[in-house]
Amino acid sequence: MTTVFLVDDHEVVRLGLVDLLDSEEDLVVVGQASSVSEALARVPAIRPDVAVLDVRLPDGSGVELCRELRSRLPALQCLMLTSFNDKQAMLDAMLAGAAGYVVKNIKGMELASAVRRVGSGKPLLGEQETTSLVNKLRAELDGTSKLPELTGQERILLDCIRQGMTNRQIADRMFLAEKTVKNYVSRLLSKLGLQSRTQAAVLATRLRHHPES
Repeated sequence: MTTVFLVDDHEVVRLGLVDLLDSEEDLVVVGQASSVSEALARVPAIRPDVAVLDVRLPDGSGVELCRELRSRLPALQCLMLTSFNDKQAMLDAMLAGAAGYVVKNIKGMELASAVRRVGSGKPLLGEQETTSLVNKLRAELDGTSKLPELTGQERILLDCIRQGMTNRQIADRMFLAEKTVKNYVSRLLSKLGLQSRTQAAVLATRLRHHPES
């Protein structure tokens, strides 16, 4: 029997998932939560085999929740569930140690199979496939490979600035607090020797279109 904990802020979706998974003879839902704080309070006490986590929650990110839960419960398998086929979220989830990532339009039997697979300790993708996908996603998301002194997170931040995103939008994209983004932007500008976001946007645009320069 594989025990499952569900985290989703939409009650109708959550109850539907409970009915779906509980109808399987070898799966049982042992708990549920609608927020990061509730999940952090309940999951460690219940110690399920699998946690199905919505990526976007009202008080934080399911990706960060995955990272925190796995730091407390290394044996826990996390399956990320989202309404959006977001490449950045997919990459972040895999780097956070998620065993899989599925979009909510997945068929019921496929979701049950995914939960069953990760519950048995098998990720949805093999190690080689995971590495290949992570590298592919990084390449698609990173247009500043000519700045080797920047970390991967800083390159993503720089590209967000290039797109003209606000700190709030960047915070949502990178699953960070808005204040943290503000500090990261200041640090990035200092690291590049720039005075403004406009200069950073110009630099990122030039590198994207003329990577040899």
